[in-house]
Amino acid sequence: MSNPLVHAFFVGRAFAEALGEQLENAVTDTLSELGKFDAEQRESLRQFTEQVIERANREEESAMQGRTTSALVRRGSQPEDLQATIDELRAEVAQLRAELQRYRSRSS
Repeated sequence: MSNPLVHAFFVGRAFAEALGEQLENAVTDTLSELGKFDAEQRESLRQFTEQVIERANREEESAMQGRTTSALVRRGSQPEDLQATIDELRAEVAQLRAELQRYRSRSS
């Protein structure tokens, strides 16, 4: 027969070791799952970023093609001087300002 105190000591020690192993397994599993989740989220973010950049590039190309085409058509059909275009725009702005002043003076 063994001493009950010695037996209780070894039972307590075995319990502590088993509990430590269970805790170690739980922490390891949790950290593993957290690592997987982090990797999946990073991959999702990377894919989302790629999709956004691809979409932006397609839209930019589309806009630039339309712009280039319209610029070529406009230049081909109406050969204008850049300075003449600027002068026309300035004249339109001046007309709009004058009209705006007339409207403001009538409203007051």
